[in-house]
Amino acid sequence: MSSLKTIEKKYFRDLLGSESGYVLDFTNATFAEFFRDNVDIDIYDNKYSTYGDSKGKRLNAFWDIESDQSVGKILDELLKVWKYEQNKKGLSANTQEYNECKKIVNKLLGKKVQDELKEDDFLNQEFLNLDLSLLYLDIQFETIIKQRIEEIKKCLGSGASLSVIFLCGSILEGLLQDRASKNIQKFNTSKSAPKDYNEKVRQLHEWTLDSLINVAHEVGLIELDIKKYSHDLKDFRNYIHPRQQALQGFNPDKHTAEISWKVLQATIASLSGQRR
Repeated sequence: MSSLKTIEKKYFRDLLGSESGYVLDFTNATFAEFFRDNVDIDIYDNKYSTYGDSKGKRLNAFWDIESDQSVGKILDELLKVWKYEQNKKGLSANTQEYNECKKIVNKLLGKKVQDELKEDDFLNQEFLNLDLSLLYLDIQFETIIKQRIEEIKKCLGSGASLSVIFLCGSILEGLLQDRASKNIQKFNTSKSAPKDYNEKVRQLHEWTLDSLINVAHEVGLIELDIKKYSHDLKDFRNYIHPRQQALQGFNPDKHTAEISWKVLQATIASLSGQRR
């Protein structure tokens, strides 16, 4: 059972419109997909029909039954969808209701106030003349990275935002895998290292980008702001699957592409010791 209080539930019901039984613009199919993708739960299981069969009623049952972490994760993702829909309509997402809901999510997920990082501060960082040689990559790999970075710059200039996201995500994963392979013991003994059903650390080639990001932060290779926005990039990159993009109605713009590019630049700067 989550620790959501009555007034906190009201904030979310008002923001998401779930009092009426609906939740944002989700259909039954996309609502089910949303829960499977984010918390691997079948929201149409009978145990979530305690208060009724509508999406809003099932959401109410979900946050009464599940843990703070699961509820926090779903509500955080719902806030992202709400924010996207507001932006698409040309409306401000920086409302008092949204900010209150974000505080509630951070409480559920155990985040402290100082962990709430400002997007503008992150985007305003400058990373000029990054030296890839300081990453100590093999020649073939460094050549490919340089080629992809040049392609990113061309895509940014031509408005190919989706291509920027996919390129940034692939380079980020490649660089973190490379660093993990050079520090395998440190990565394998970290608390965040992914384990199989026998509680054994998975082979490096089985690690997801999510695990690479978490462990890289835990062992001190990337800072908190990079971790936060790297997870956003990871989520953006998941839309490489057209069906997933269609279900979520995801249409990246220049702003999304710039965040992705800044994440990659900041990661390169941290891994190479060029970040100040």
